This record gives sequence, structure tokens and C-alpha cells, in this order.
Amino acid sequence: MNLSPLQKARYEYKPKLPGMLRGGISEICVKDGAATESVADQDKIKALFPNTYGKNEITFQKGANTSAAKKQVVGVILSGGQAPGGHNVVCGLYDAIKATDKNNVLLGFKGGPSGLIDDDFIEFDDAFIDRYRNTGGFDIIGSGRTKLETEDQFKIVTEVAKKHGLTAIVIIGGDDSNTNAAVLAEYMAANNTGVQVIGCPKTIDGDLKNEDIEASFGFDTATKTYSELIGNIERDANSAKKYWHFIKVMGRSASHVALECALETQPNICLIGEEVAAKKMSLSAIADYIADSVEKRGNAGKNFGVAIIPEGIVEFVPEFSKLIAEINELLAGKKTEEFNALPDWAAKYDYIKKGLSAESFAVFDILPQFVQQQLFLERDPHGNVQVSLIESEKLFSALVADRLKARGYKGKFSAQHHFFGYEGRCAFPSNFDADYCYSLGYNAFMLIQYGYTGYLSKVSNLSKPAEEWVAGGMPITKMMNMERRNGEDKPVIRKALVELDGKPFKFFEAHREEWAVETAFTYPGAIQYYGPSEVCDLTTRTLALEKG
Repeated sequence: MNLSPLQKARYEYKPKLPGMLRGGISEICVKDGAATESVADQDKIKALFPNTYGKNEITFQKGANTSAAKKQVVGVILSGGQAPGGHNVVCGLYDAIKATDKNNVLLGFKGGPSGLIDDDFIEFDDAFIDRYRNTGGFDIIGSGRTKLETEDQFKIVTEVAKKHGLTAIVIIGGDDSNTNAAVLAEYMAANNTGVQVIGCPKTIDGDLKNEDIEASFGFDTATKTYSELIGNIERDANSAKKYWHFIKVMGRSASHVALECALETQPNICLIGEEVAAKKMSLSAIADYIADSVEKRGNAGKNFGVAIIPEGIVEFVPEFSKLIAEINELLAGKKTEEFNALPDWAAKYDYIKKGLSAESFAVFDILPQFVQQQLFLERDPHGNVQVSLIESEKLFSALVADRLKARGYKGKFSAQHHFFGYEGRCAFPSNFDADYCYSLGYNAFMLIQYGYTGYLSKVSNLSKPAEEWVAGGMPITKMMNMERRNGEDKPVIRKALVELDGKPFKFFEAHREEWAVETAFTYPGAIQYYGPSEVCDLTTRTLALEKG
């Protein structure tokens, strides 16, 4: 196996645990917290989860371990898109399992949830695990997007669990994956299978976040990676002085990634989808906002700049979000097959015109044809428009060019386009993510050992040094509400959006007028793994501002 020098060095990095998880497993006890309820739709969520709803939050602390001793056979899956640090969750889980009893077993089911259904797994041992410590990616067992949501699937998983004597299943994933974890936990409890289900909060998008979950793992590394690339482009823009760079960044519906990258790099423009929605900004208003910066800078002889565009921006434009909602209903269920069977774009265009309201069709009709067609590309697993496939960076540069022409602007405007997404999902995790993920995995086994199910592994106080982090767990149902998915109302974890009254956005808001006109670029550079802790163990600017 050929290894890079960095790979060799990262294998030997020792992740830091919260203080209460250090020392021996025998010295960890539980402190009960308050009972919980869902963030909304309490009666409906409680009715759907009668066996796992309303449980107490808990924290771990130093004290005699009072859990019942028994052999543990735990299954683990990686679910959804990759996020830096996933390997360390598995490593932390493995180390805690073996520290409790060397005869305990950890099985990794391959390819995500489908591995549980297909009974495709590997039994981890020291040599195998050691090859993946502190490394990026999900290649240790692979990932997948299969949904565990049907009665037949649950029955198969139950049989697989029984076959291997599984005592628990750990699902490492984002909001949809952890919603599935909650549903599976309820099924296992309702049918007295004895199998516990624990979730771990993963997503680079930063939207699996609330008063309990301060950060989802992978967000820190991904935003540091994107910020390095954006800083490089800012250097290039300031050197060549002839291009406006429109950079779309991953983040799905929320704008957390875009905001964090803006705080790190101070671009001329950063759109925040949540603000666009709050101000009910139209496509025209957004184009004017960017064009103002282009024109002011151009009049000062600066025909260059950088604009950050969040992946889900179009969902937040009221006229556009209404259009998307109508398209989702238009193609709900088997109607997608009917639409795809149409012979050409002219026939599809006519189908769309007949199916949309006059107001939404008017918006649809002013879009460039390449954007119109992107709205009808492959649907996501819920049957909705995949906003990540819409080239909004090109849409907005085209709208700005039209707006400048309409104004009679005589300066130069040349655009370059970028999409930073996959570049950040499998990077070597930052020290913060390496520590955080290892702690989440270790903590997940403590929840298993103490008999909890339907809980999310929770590590908080993350703006402080790892010694001061607080480990514990919270019922997944606490984060849930009812939402419309694929034409039906379903229980899901509520996505966290950027808070416009929060300190991170307020800091950005206070400085963006200056950044729009001046060249105030900052260059974060590559992730630092070695050196003083104030350089290497820093968390995100977002978390630092939130926690003061």
C-alpha cells in the first residue's frame, strides 16, 4: 500500500476526547437531563413514535459505570454523502467497544443502508481499523442513499440483526439518515427485538444543527477546504484584475457553508438565501445588488471581483421557490415517468406550461433555457428538484450581464464560474473534525452500553478545548417535525437555516458594504495539522462568533 508522508503522519495522530470520556470505561456514568418533545407537531410525532418519544436528554460524567455487562455486537453504516471525519467516528466506536470488552464485535455494513438489507459486511479488527484513522472519505465501508422506511425493509434488517446477534446499529448520517434511524429505532422497540439504534450527526452542509447539536461533523473541514480555494481565486483575481469569479458552494438548502466561507475570505459579494427569502428579493433585485458592486468597482478601475453563491439560493427567491414547489407537485409520484416519456423539449415545454400557474410559468419563461432544463433533471429521493444541479452561478452572472447592459454600463465585465462541492467532502479531516468525530463514535458506544435507543450521539461546548467538551445524547425525535415530501406529510428532522439575528450573520452584515467596493480579500491557506493549538485546533468562524 503506497502512502503519502501526510497519510503516514495522520495515522499516528491521537484524537482528543472530552474530559469525561477519558480514562477508563469503568469510570463513566450517566446524568439524566430534562424530558424532551419535538420542535413542532408534537401530537403527530408522539403518535408516530410512541416507544421512543419524550425521553430525557442525558450527559456522561465521571463516576462508577452502572451499565449491565453483556457481550455487544454492533453494526455500523455510513449513510448519504461523504463528510470528512466519518472514518474517525467508526474508529472511536471501535476503540470504545474493544476497551469495554475485547470480545465485543463491530461489523461494518457496506454501501450504506443497503448493506444491512443485503447482509454485506466486514468484521473490523485492529489492523483494518488502523488503516483509516484520521483519514478522509467513506471508503472504509462505502456509503449509500437507500432509505430504510418500509415494513419489508425493517423485517429484513431485523432478520439480519438476529442472524448476527446484533445488539445495536449505529447510523452515521445527516438529517434524512437520522430520521431513518429514528424510524428504525421505533420499529425495533415496538417489536421487542432488543436492537438499539443510535445516530451520529454528519453533513458538510451545517444544517443538522440546533440548541443541542452545535455543529455537524465535516462542516469545519469542508469550509476550510473551500475557503482555501476561494482565497486562491481571490489572489488570482487581484493579480490578473480582469475577471469576476462566481463561485457556487455546496450546502444544499441552507447558506451555512457560504456564510462561513465569506467570514473566512471576505469576498465582494456573498448571497445568503435566508436573507433573500426574508426580504422577498426577486431575481431582478439580486441581479441589481451584484451589478451595483460590479459597477462601483469598475468605475474605480477594478474590473474584477469574487461572488459566493450558496447551492440552494434559488429555493429562497420567493418567485422561484413557488415555481419549484409547483414543479415538485407537477411531477409527484408516477408523473415523472409520464414527463420523461415525452419525445422532445418542445413537448415537455408544452406539458410544463399547462401544468404551472400563470404566475409561475411567467418566472419559468424568463429563465435561460439551460436553467429551465436543469429544473427537470433527475429528482432527489423525495421526488423534489435537485437544486444542486441548477447552475445558479451561471444564472446570476448572465442576469448581471443583462442588467449592466440595460444600464448602459461601459466598463468591462467578464465572468468565470466555479462550483466547489466534491473538493471538500473527502479531505483529510481538520484536527477539530478528527477530535469531534472520534468523540462522537466513542460516545455512541457509551449510549449503547447504557441501553439507549433512538438517540443521537451529542458532543457540545465545541468552541472550548476538547478537554471541556460535554458528551451525552438526545432523542432524535426532539429535532423532528412534519414536512411535505413527495406529495405526502412525513416526519423529518427540521433543517437548521442561517439565523439572520445570529452573531455570524450580523458580523457579515456589518462588513459587507465595505467588502463589496474595496478589495478586502483574506487568504486562509491550507488546513494546518501541525503547530500551536491556536492555529491547528481552531473551529469555524461561525461557531467562534456564536459562542463569543
